[in-house]
Amino acid sequence: MEINKVLLTKKFMFSASHRLYKPGLSDSENAEIFGKCSNPNGHGHNYILEVTVSGNVNDETGYVIDLGELKRFVQDRIIYKVDHKNLNLDVEFLKGINPTSENIVIRIWDVFEKEFKSGNVKLYSLKLHETENNIVEYRGGKL
Repeated sequence: MEINKVLLTKKFMFSASHRLYKPGLSDSENAEIFGKCSNPNGHGHNYILEVTVSGNVNDETGYVIDLGELKRFVQDRIIYKVDHKNLNLDVEFLKGINPTSENIVIRIWDVFEKEFKSGNVKLYSLKLHETENNIVEYRGGKL
């Protein structure tokens, strides 16, 4: 049987709060740059994270990856750490960054690169939906 490269995407949801700001600037300066997203008390989103992996279809299982394995990894390494958390204060892998969607998705990618091991399956892309209209996609590396 011919081996085919396939992309597989699984969606995950989490709710979290954050504040966009640059330390060292006043509240009014931050508000000028980040608008209402720099509210000193923060604000929240119901995020959707799309994880797309690529790999060959296994002849024995017909899978690229067992979806349960992918779900466990994402739940354990990402979702449980960010769900119902303040992204500025509570999430170790986001410490020291301004938690924009762009920065969040890059840091999630970094967690995958360091910890995800599943045969020849590779992380292909991450999409983070901050709102229904604001979506960031990252495929690693430089464009």
